[in-house]
Amino acid sequence: MRLEKCWFCSSTVYPGHGQMFVRNDGQCFRFCRGKCKKNFKMKKNPRKTRWTKAFRKTAGKEMVLDSTFEFEKRRNRPIKYDRETMAITLRAMKKVAEIREKRERAFIKKRMLVKKVHEKVANLKELKQNIDLIQPAAVRMKQKVKQDDKEMMMEDA
Repeated sequence: MRLEKCWFCSSTVYPGHGQMFVRNDGQCFRFCRGKCKKNFKMKKNPRKTRWTKAFRKTAGKEMVLDSTFEFEKRRNRPIKYDRETMAITLRAMKKVAEIREKRERAFIKKRMLVKKVHEKVANLKELKQNIDLIQPAAVRMKQKVKQDDKEMMMEDA
């Protein structure tokens, strides 16, 4: 069973699903759904279409360079079946998937940290610009506290 990749959005195309477009020169393009095929026919660039994997990679939202991607490449060389080799391969595939998930979580966390820093800087900048809106409220609070203290003194006396 061979799992293909959609030419446009890079999602997985399972056997019996999707559509295939064959150009006059014989090049085959597989698509996971009609949406991808329509965008391809309209000559849309997947790197500029926001919902595609290509856009996410060019925009820096997903990992681009990682050694775990080497395992995903297609190899057309047939290998003689061996049960022991197959078991080792399956264990390695699970371990590679775990490593990739761990690295992706770290990548996302790092990306979000940068966003938090930018948000904090923007909030401080806005606070400095509009400090006059906050100060009168603080002054009112101080006056209220002083008035409460005077009332407490009056009641004690």
